[in-house]
Amino acid sequence: MEQLIQQLLSSLKGIWKYRWHAVMVAWLVAIVGFIRVITLPDDFQTSARVFVDTQTILKPLMAGMTSVPNTEQQVAIMSRTLLSRPNVERVMRMVDLDLDTKTVREHEARLDELMSRIKITGTNAYDIYTISYSGRDPKLVRDVVQSLLTIFVEGSFQGKKGDSQKAVQFIDEQIRNYEDKLSAAENLVKEFKIRNNLLLPRQGIDYGSQLLMSSDSLNNAKLELVEAEQARKAILSQIEGDEPVLDLEPNAAAITNPELDERIASLNKNLDSLRMQFTELHPDIISSKRLVAQLEERKIEESKLKTAAGDPGKNYSPMLQQLKVALTDADAKVAAIKARVQEYNARNERLLAQSNAVPEVESQLAQLNRDYIINKENYEKLIGRREAAKLSGELSSTTEMMAFKIIDPPTVQYAPVGPNRPLLFSAALGAALVAGVATALLISQVRPTFLSPAELRDATGLNVLGTVSMNWTALQQVRRRRARYGFGACLGSLFVLYGGVMTAALLKF
Repeated sequence: MEQLIQQLLSSLKGIWKYRWHAVMVAWLVAIVGFIRVITLPDDFQTSARVFVDTQTILKPLMAGMTSVPNTEQQVAIMSRTLLSRPNVERVMRMVDLDLDTKTVREHEARLDELMSRIKITGTNAYDIYTISYSGRDPKLVRDVVQSLLTIFVEGSFQGKKGDSQKAVQFIDEQIRNYEDKLSAAENLVKEFKIRNNLLLPRQGIDYGSQLLMSSDSLNNAKLELVEAEQARKAILSQIEGDEPVLDLEPNAAAITNPELDERIASLNKNLDSLRMQFTELHPDIISSKRLVAQLEERKIEESKLKTAAGDPGKNYSPMLQQLKVALTDADAKVAAIKARVQEYNARNERLLAQSNAVPEVESQLAQLNRDYIINKENYEKLIGRREAAKLSGELSSTTEMMAFKIIDPPTVQYAPVGPNRPLLFSAALGAALVAGVATALLISQVRPTFLSPAELRDATGLNVLGTVSMNWTALQQVRRRRARYGFGACLGSLFVLYGGVMTAALLKF
């Protein structure tokens, strides 16, 4: 500790020895610093405060009809993106700052300087935003803040309108695509129904119901056929029990009857034509054959009447004639029912043969209908969404959704806010004093001297036998005293100069 104190005292003595060097350096640094602070340009700053009222009555009224824009988020995003490069370049064009820049480098430098001096602050609780800017020209500062305020208000209204227009354009494209899809789906369904008309359900009746109905119709027809055959059998039994037995049954072909022969020939010719087109089970063929048989029987009956002697009703009774008429009706009914049974049987077999293809056809039809229904639902939804998007765009751009109230408009400030010259003057004075002391200390270290016997003993390691004191003459003492007064005057004048510039700076503010 004692050694540290000795070193400190030795340093102070060295500084005092070269005090004039310290004063000159301090004066030089102080003058340069004061001149630099005085020549600094004034810095003017202005700001504007705006309140954004997002609590509008349109929100609850339009909540169920369209998507209500989030105005709080919209304004917050705009406040954060206000200092984007395109916006700041727009500000430069609005205040004609781009006219002073001749090269790209100057333009970029001016742009960076402008972005660094603009500040935007806001409060989330009350939606109050402050836009401030500082520069050397008070009018230019006011114009910059006013331009930023204009961009902030316009961007908040137009931010979502462009998005809504893009959304409407996208939805229109999707609607056109779905219109094409609907047309293609309708054509596919139409062509599929035409191609598989016989396998598709008709009037709400599916293929299984058709097969069941066909089977029921076939069973009913078979039952009617059995009933008709039983009825004909009963008539035959009665005829066989009542009809007299003739010695010889005449042959219809051997009997000559021009009128009936001509009719039989015509029916046979028509029968041949029908056989070329249809099978033996066709109703027309069956009825033609039945008529031919009836005409042949009529020939036999008429021949019997011609050959019979005496009473024409000798071998036939009225009951027998009625039974034969009933038998003819029964034969016709049996033939008709047989034709119906054959038709129902063919239809049933055709349905059974197509039963394996029906599930695949129904599955394909269900897939086509499902695709068509999905495309139709999406198409109708897009139509509704397009109207909602249009309404949302109009709602986003309307001034009724938010209100901008300027609390403090930007004004031209004639009192500069900077630089802080009193503080800078004080810093310059401190730097001058520190520089002077450091210069004196450095010189004392570069040109060391022994200021006490202890320093000489420590430096050489030799014992100091004694010291010789300096005896100052009266003239030397006067000079020393004048030198002290001069040093005090120089140092004091430095502080006086500092006081003068501080007073001038305070009076200017």
